[in-house]
Amino acid sequence: MKNLRQRKILGLIEEYKLETQEDLVNKLRESGFDVTQATVSRDIKELNLIKIVTDENSYKYAVASEPRLNLNVHRLNKLLRDSATSIDHSDNLIVIKTLPGVASAIASCIDHAQWPEIIGTIAGDDTILLVVKPKEAVEKCLETFNKLLE
Repeated sequence: MKNLRQRKILGLIEEYKLETQEDLVNKLRESGFDVTQATVSRDIKELNLIKIVTDENSYKYAVASEPRLNLNVHRLNKLLRDSATSIDHSDNLIVIKTLPGVASAIASCIDHAQWPEIIGTIAGDDTILLVVKPKEAVEKCLETFNKLLE
């Protein structure tokens, strides 16, 4: 539900000039999402939304061009500690096993952390596949993940 809601938020801010969290809550409710202001506030932070000035000298939500790396690493740290069950690797691939339903959230954090060695992730329900380039960087990535798990 969260991923679907956040995708809808991104679509709404592209389609409409939404100035406040209340505007966003109302549009989400019109679209069938039963949300609170607190939920929308968390989504705004996770999606890295900012307010920008429009041509009419008012404000609207937009996606920030620079990611909030510290927020993503902090969230990744918490998710890994709470949900990762194992980490293994082979050649240039790392596999992270998680509790059911958490893999896509962790993969999203990894993607948004923009580590140059990780060229992509694929997430299922409880498994994440990370592709690392060059394969010599796998050990460095494993060290980073192990530090995050401490």
